[in-house]
Amino acid sequence: MATIKTSYNRRSFLKNSAVAGGGLMLNFCWFASCNPATEPGMTDPPKEWFDFNAYLKIADNGQVTIMSPNPEGGQNIKTSMPMIVAEELDIEWSAVIVEQAPLDTDLYTRQFIGGSNAIRSGWNGLRMAGATARQMLREAAAQSWGVPVDEITTDAGVLKHAQSSKSASYGEIASRAGQIPVPEEVQLKNIDEFRIIGTSQKNVDGKKIVTGQPLFGMDMHREGMLIAMIVHPPAFGMKLKSVDDSTARSMPGIRDILTVKVLDDAYERQHFDTCTFLEVVAIVGDTTWEVMNAKKAIEVQWEPFKTYTEDRTPYGRSKQRLTIPAGLENTADHQAQMATIASKPANVVRKDGNPEEAFRQAARVIERTYTGPFLAHNCMEPMNFFADVKDGKAELAGPLQKAELTEHALSARLGIPVENINIELTRLGGGFGRRSYAHWALEAALLSQEMQRPIKLVYSREDDMSGGIYRPTYQATYRAALDADNNLTALHINAGGIPESPLYADRFPAGAVENYLAESWTINTNITIGSFRAPRSNFMACAEQSFLDELSEQIGKDPIDFRLELLERAKKNPVGEKNDYDAARYAGVLELVREKSGWGEEQSGVHRGISAYFCHNSYAAQVLDMIIENGKPVIQKVHCAVDCGIVINPDAAANLAEGAIVDGIGNALYGELTFKDGIPAKNNFHQYRMIRMSEAPKEIDIHFVENDIDPTGLGEPTFPPVFAAVANALYRATGERLYDQPFIQGEKVLG
Repeated sequence: MATIKTSYNRRSFLKNSAVAGGGLMLNFCWFASCNPATEPGMTDPPKEWFDFNAYLKIADNGQVTIMSPNPEGGQNIKTSMPMIVAEELDIEWSAVIVEQAPLDTDLYTRQFIGGSNAIRSGWNGLRMAGATARQMLREAAAQSWGVPVDEITTDAGVLKHAQSSKSASYGEIASRAGQIPVPEEVQLKNIDEFRIIGTSQKNVDGKKIVTGQPLFGMDMHREGMLIAMIVHPPAFGMKLKSVDDSTARSMPGIRDILTVKVLDDAYERQHFDTCTFLEVVAIVGDTTWEVMNAKKAIEVQWEPFKTYTEDRTPYGRSKQRLTIPAGLENTADHQAQMATIASKPANVVRKDGNPEEAFRQAARVIERTYTGPFLAHNCMEPMNFFADVKDGKAELAGPLQKAELTEHALSARLGIPVENINIELTRLGGGFGRRSYAHWALEAALLSQEMQRPIKLVYSREDDMSGGIYRPTYQATYRAALDADNNLTALHINAGGIPESPLYADRFPAGAVENYLAESWTINTNITIGSFRAPRSNFMACAEQSFLDELSEQIGKDPIDFRLELLERAKKNPVGEKNDYDAARYAGVLELVREKSGWGEEQSGVHRGISAYFCHNSYAAQVLDMIIENGKPVIQKVHCAVDCGIVINPDAAANLAEGAIVDGIGNALYGELTFKDGIPAKNNFHQYRMIRMSEAPKEIDIHFVENDIDPTGLGEPTFPPVFAAVANALYRATGERLYDQPFIQGEKVLG
């Protein structure tokens, strides 16, 4: 067993023995507390629970309530995180009730969705929380029975003393345990002792979801609540000039029409304070239908804005001053700009060996350029938020990914102290980075403050899709130098985008090539961009793995063997010291997917694409099987191998990986947003092509590498590599290499 310091303090642990019925409650910070050194069908449940945030409660009947602090957006952490606590507590999972915690930055750290980091960041703290409660129960039992604590064991919520044959449930001892001081250190279970972790448990919200119980922000309702919608500029590069709302004001059910300035001019934005349009028009009324009709009747004049600057503090980095250029931008201009800048030397991010000389001496040079368009997130639940702001306090509820960061922007804009702001975290109907940027929460709060009424703000699909925030548009050029024997002697990557570069200079194949050069560039824009599932990786994986596939063919090697040879070099004799991947684990997923897919056992008419990638501290490799029917690609099966360390909930983990694969296939084949004079060319699903049910893979086979490594990311790692798996399979199906996403335009017929 591992012994860990509990590092307890006011933020880490607060215990209270006054639980109704005489229970034990531990109040803990899930993420800041330590480092290594459903309803259970109970009879006679307790009559009252203390409504604290971030707590583990044990009632006198043995029932356990665990609060889940992070927002739930489909990644199943509301089930998996409490499973970790329950494991170390040594309680039956059937005895656990899970509840969603509201935002509380005094008790939690990193109370948000992002970076596939929830389980990874919470692993030690969650285990410690359960282990500490278990230890306090053991000590209470030892005192009660007058025996050494080392002789007390636990088993599924029961304390036992073998020598005296005494036993008691956790509920019977909970009240006395409340008097025990929090121990300074506790022992964690050995991995081979796990009984909950590594087993498949059903989603704790599953029944509520399928029976339509209120879980989402769109379900929010309060007596006296008004509905609001917004009108934003039709084009990027424009701002509000004037409003004629005379007709709309006289329409049934309309309470007011206001102009909302989302952020103050002097406000210094943090990383997730991106706001597409600083000033919008809002319509407030009794019902959604009445507000929608009034919105159509408003006549708004817009005008181009001038170039301006804004200060922003990127997450974890120093302050930057950004220039927002004037102008109405076009996709055709973007493409020309990227082609021009990519043809010139750029900012050197990494250089190993002497790549210039290697290219001069090359017998052959292979060069390919890849592009990816702007992408819209298109969450199934449109953006929405509830706000009730009055008397110097703000009560809010809705789907957010970064609620603890949004709270500071709300405080600054409303003029209300953070401690007077309460945000209830509802389940997200999709996030993917889109809900990291919560300007709609500010809009709702400002409207409520002005109207002195509860407000639910609802975006239409058109509002969301045409109002930012998007995945940037990218371009990457790969060059490979080959000697006379077809050996790879140098690799050059030149990558950039509008307005950010996708380059990860220290990722594979960096470290595997003697002469290596990575350059980066950016082009400014007034089109707002932000996090999109697996930021930057979602493009670079496709470019990198497509190029490696073509390169292996040019060299005359099997594409998996070629990658494994490079990884063997990176493992045994790596180039450079900054390589951010583990070559052995990377090779492990390739070897596993080769075995599970039966790579090399070709089937007539089936075209296979291979891809592998490292991101968010995890490794994923995929083999995609495709056939062509009536000129259309049909994906029969995707074989996927994942190394994300210890898997908490296998079925939930497989579901998460499968969802990312389907999402990636849809974006690779169809995802695209273009602009004409600053106007997005698509504003709803009749124009923006999404993957359809019939186009999803007929089968997805997920295999997890079994190891004892602490859990790493899973929400994003299987998303990036599937782009290239699709591209490489399409090449084998059609004989045509594809370099520009999306791979299918319109009703293109494939050969």
